[in-house]
Amino acid sequence: MTEKEFEKMVREHKGTIYTVCYMFSQDNEEVADLFQEILINLWRGSGTFRGESSINSWIWRVSLNTCISSDRKKRRMPKREPLSMSFNLFEESDDASRQGQMLKKRISQLGPFDRAIILLWLENLSYEEIGQIVGISASNVSVRLVRIKEQLKKMQ
Repeated sequence: MTEKEFEKMVREHKGTIYTVCYMFSQDNEEVADLFQEILINLWRGSGTFRGESSINSWIWRVSLNTCISSDRKKRRMPKREPLSMSFNLFEESDDASRQGQMLKKRISQLGPFDRAIILLWLENLSYEEIGQIVGISASNVSVRLVRIKEQLKKMQ
């Protein structure tokens, strides 16, 4: 893949990459770091992409695997306190924003694998596509989604 082709691919799929990053972190600096790490992994893997799945599925898989790996590393490291700003540019006060924030908070309490599955489902991917990305069967995706939804309903 040439540099121009890579740039075009990133422009077309940056929304997907950011979606994954924001599901794995609430810290804007960490989101930027995750995004950069995903780009590095996509660049490194671009030569080995065989086209057996769609480019979108491949980007989802690389993004999720990068964030899951980062999440595991983060859990092994001592906890750091982020710097806080006196205002939040992304904060909104309407009901839809509050519901979205509540859902995001609940999803962030899930394990990385379940978080990946629900994220892909929220992006309206088919069970087959989700299964292909995370490496399980479509029927297993269906079963896991039922359990994940029940788990989300029980959260406070």
